[in-house]
Amino acid sequence: MNTIDEIKQKLDIVDFIGEYIKLQKSGHNYRALCPFHSEKTPSFFVFPDQQSWHCFGACGTGGDIFSFVMKKEGIDFGQALRFLAEKSGVNLLTPELQDKEEDKKRDRLIQVNEAAAVYYHHLLQNTPVGKKAKTYLAKREISSQTINDFQLGFSPDSFDDTQQYLLNKGLELADLLNVGLIIKKEDGGTYDRFRNRLMFPIRDIKGHVIAFGARALDDSLPKYLNSPQTLLFDKSKNLYGIDRAKESIRKHNLAIIMEGYMDVLTAHQHGWDNAIASMGTALTEKQLSSLRKLTKNLILALDADTAGEEATLRMVETIDIENYLRTEVKVIVPTKGKDPDEQIRNDPSVWEQLLAEAKPIVDYVLDTVRDKINLDNAQDKALTADKILPIISKIDDPIRRGHYIQKFAQILNVKENDLRDRLAKFKIDERKQRTRKIDSPTPIKEISPSSNSTEGYCLWLLLRHPELKSEATKLNDNYFEFNENREIYSKWLQSNDIDYLKSSLDSALHSYLDKLLTKVFPPMSNEDNDTLRQTLNTCITILQERSLKRLEAKKAKLLDTEAEVGGREAQLAKVKELGVEEHKQLKRVFEEQSRRRSLV
Repeated sequence: MNTIDEIKQKLDIVDFIGEYIKLQKSGHNYRALCPFHSEKTPSFFVFPDQQSWHCFGACGTGGDIFSFVMKKEGIDFGQALRFLAEKSGVNLLTPELQDKEEDKKRDRLIQVNEAAAVYYHHLLQNTPVGKKAKTYLAKREISSQTINDFQLGFSPDSFDDTQQYLLNKGLELADLLNVGLIIKKEDGGTYDRFRNRLMFPIRDIKGHVIAFGARALDDSLPKYLNSPQTLLFDKSKNLYGIDRAKESIRKHNLAIIMEGYMDVLTAHQHGWDNAIASMGTALTEKQLSSLRKLTKNLILALDADTAGEEATLRMVETIDIENYLRTEVKVIVPTKGKDPDEQIRNDPSVWEQLLAEAKPIVDYVLDTVRDKINLDNAQDKALTADKILPIISKIDDPIRRGHYIQKFAQILNVKENDLRDRLAKFKIDERKQRTRKIDSPTPIKEISPSSNSTEGYCLWLLLRHPELKSEATKLNDNYFEFNENREIYSKWLQSNDIDYLKSSLDSALHSYLDKLLTKVFPPMSNEDNDTLRQTLNTCITILQERSLKRLEAKKAKLLDTEAEVGGREAQLAKVKELGVEEHKQLKRVFEEQSRRRSLV
């Protein structure tokens, strides 16, 4: 719970506003003469259930306890925050103290993970229950030195052994939950997340244990299980083995990207200690941001049984990586084994040769196509072109792009200009498709059940893409339900960059802004200007709908109240007149949606 939510929880809006104006009970709600304009008939309402207020008269505005005190006292958000914090008894921490508190929490959580790693390692090395895991590692030819270097372990086949051990060490149950070592049951109890599994401590670049990977040693599913996302661990940001590989990556100016824990262990054991693993996911911008401080040269090591199809699929994301790093990404595939781990164990010299002869992934895919395509079948050639050309077109460097179009034409045995014509047609079709999507935007999928998600996503888009500022004029700050988002948006409109924005915000919002900037949202298919504008406009439409629907819900509550206390007919006429302009806006939104749907 953040500071703003804590203040709202401790201060009741009815009691607070009641200190300023005389409120009269009206069913479940309260009403009064509006304190912001002159009137004879009460049009100002307070809604206890929603902890909000709204003036249905001349003001036509509303909000929560923060917006009320800002309007009534004529103060800004930061002043309102301090005023309400003092009144509620909530202690406001400075950004420096907030950072210190978060650092303390991180240190506690790291301590929990470190203790768990020691426990799991002890069970593997020194107890009979770890025999199964040791046998498995021996079968995979993992040495005792590697087991110790990576602090491999074993989680017991029990629902509470791990948590009991850690609790007996004086660690807190809440911290065990926060690092994902235990799971809370519906009845309020807890149980160990990892049971009867080979344990791989996952460390950050500094060597701190931030999470665990775990391999089942029986038929349990999933075969591999990771810690959930926590304050310490973000799967899209971390790389397995980076703590032990960083110096070697710098030394060799090369990182070998593998898919599994065992691949990394075997590679390090045989001297390739610049190997790391993406833990089964595609490389993300966050991972690349960390890696490019060490090197820009990457080799992807693929499994042999999925290499052909996998490389083609990965070519799309790899082009993005190459554009990001401004370099080529190479690929290797085992020739003696189904995965790099098996290849290295079977013949390290062949693995060394594969690394030396690693091909750029585009070349690898084109060479794979050469082996599979039926050059006597025109349709086969056309389908292959449709599959590969759009990917080649994404290469930013025009010389490299031209090189691969030329090479692809030779493989297909067609004229290069024919391929360029087909590529031009594809780009025209793509633009038409994007235009249709803009005319008929699809709703943004919620990131979480919280109504704050779309607001956060909308702000995240604007913060990440300042070129959308002209488009953002359609966004009214009243569309934001949450004051912190409304405040950031208002200041963003007046800012030239993030640094200026941060300096103009009250320090109490700095931590919230930082979290918003680093928040991970589902990626878009691409981030060209048309797609960004479409996505933002869809967000704005959703926020506008919600704002108007909240108002309609309040009107409905008032009608229900009047039905309870009498005078329904007279009040019905009044409420129908309340917020006339908002009603017109809502009607326009729905009409516009209907128009767009009719174009599909």
